[in-house]
Amino acid sequence: MPYIYLTIAIIAEVLGTVSLPLCNGFTKIVPSLFVLIFYGLSFYFLSLSLKSMNIAFAYSIWSAFGIILIGVIGYLFFKQRLDLPFVLGTLFILAGTIIICAYSKTIMH
Repeated sequence: MPYIYLTIAIIAEVLGTVSLPLCNGFTKIVPSLFVLIFYGLSFYFLSLSLKSMNIAFAYSIWSAFGIILIGVIGYLFFKQRLDLPFVLGTLFILAGTIIICAYSKTIMH
């Protein structure tokens, strides 16, 4: 169940982040409400996942997948370029997350 909570937290965080440019500095009501609701849901479900998951493990996955998904969504829907430094940096983040999650002794599996 903690992985389901973490997945919901990631999706909610990404939806909140995608809503940020749409709210135009919190001047548009509906997108602004989406930001607040999705970020609230994200932290709620992240906290549920932390009941039985190590915080470093959960946060590394949450952060990595958030960055990757926002990059892809930015490219597909906001016409943002994914240049070589972004792609390489994202791959390093993903590799670092895999190393932390698979090999770190500080994380309880």
